[in-house]
Amino acid sequence: MPLSGPEKVENSEDFTEAVVRIRENEGLYQTLTGAVTLQNQTLFSASVTLPANLVEGAYTARIFLMSDGDVIAQHQTAIDVRKVGIERWLYNLAHQRPAVYGLLSLAIAIFAGWAAAAAFRAVRG
Repeated sequence: MPLSGPEKVENSEDFTEAVVRIRENEGLYQTLTGAVTLQNQTLFSASVTLPANLVEGAYTARIFLMSDGDVIAQHQTAIDVRKVGIERWLYNLAHQRPAVYGLLSLAIAIFAGWAAAAAFRAVRG
């Protein structure tokens, strides 16, 4: 049967709940009730853990202000996700200087093999 495009979901609430549950299990969707710290009347902060396999780019964050389970206000903003530290350095090296990255990888593999052999020789006596 050929696909003709998106079909209407019979029970969209059940579908939405299933998607949220799957994303929560994968660590890709979080509901952090009470995780917001008010700094003063209009400034707030919240810490969010992002998955390690997150792709760099711009993401949309939706913030809901709730009272007694009802949404009373919402705000949408962009969050720019970038690699930092050694991950950023390795990513740039692999994409900008692949030959150097390959030689560095080879040197690390040779050193790790030599170190493992030396450790096993020392354990054997």
